[in-house]
Amino acid sequence: MTKTVLITGVTAGFGAAAARRFVTGGWQVVGTGRRAERLEALGQELGDAFHGLAFDMRDEAALAAAVEGLPAGFKEIDWLVNNAGLALGTGPAQAAVLTDWKTMIDTNVTSLVTITRLLLPGLIARKGGVINLSSVAAHWPYPGGNVYGATKAFVRQFSYGLRCDLAGTGVRVTSIEPGMCESEFTLVRTGGNQEAYDKLYGGANALQPEDIAETIYYVATLPAHMNLNCIEMMPVSQSWSPFAIAREKA
Repeated sequence: MTKTVLITGVTAGFGAAAARRFVTGGWQVVGTGRRAERLEALGQELGDAFHGLAFDMRDEAALAAAVEGLPAGFKEIDWLVNNAGLALGTGPAQAAVLTDWKTMIDTNVTSLVTITRLLLPGLIARKGGVINLSSVAAHWPYPGGNVYGATKAFVRQFSYGLRCDLAGTGVRVTSIEPGMCESEFTLVRTGGNQEAYDKLYGGANALQPEDIAETIYYVATLPAHMNLNCIEMMPVSQSWSPFAIAREKA
């Protein structure tokens, strides 16, 4: 029987790569995104196995209507991949734009829990699973990470809480936590600053969206008795820095 996965945020990066990987693996994919033209292009590429839903994840009414209006062949969702998310700004908290913080919370946290709660009854009925895209920023803080890191820490802890509540239902939950991965993420975060993008990724041999997609697919296709609680992954080139010391002037 063909399985169906709903992936949020498929118009770029991890989400687009994951949609391609699941279709290649014989799955059906429901993909959400704000950019209708990109959804249409992805649908043309992937064919009848893909169904796009164009709406803003922060719009709860639009989200509910989109899921409710799924065609019969795509209604039974076996897996949910909560990929939609973003970071805005790289400066310190005291210089941050409050609306950027609220946008990150609304996208990375509120919309994630909304769609998860909406789909849980069906996921339980089909003994499916939830894969949440967190980040190494969930537990390795860095300057400028402030609210972004906090939202990803929520995603990680929410994943663990779901595991506790869903014990005995057969539903699996995994938090995937990538480090440096080359995608539009940094362009969004810096307001389209290509110079910052090139500086960050230059020579780093960073992870690629396809690496994350392969990991997502691996988790979803494990035997039903196996659950990976958390996967933290980085490129080999990335590691941890020494603790920062703010020294007093002599």
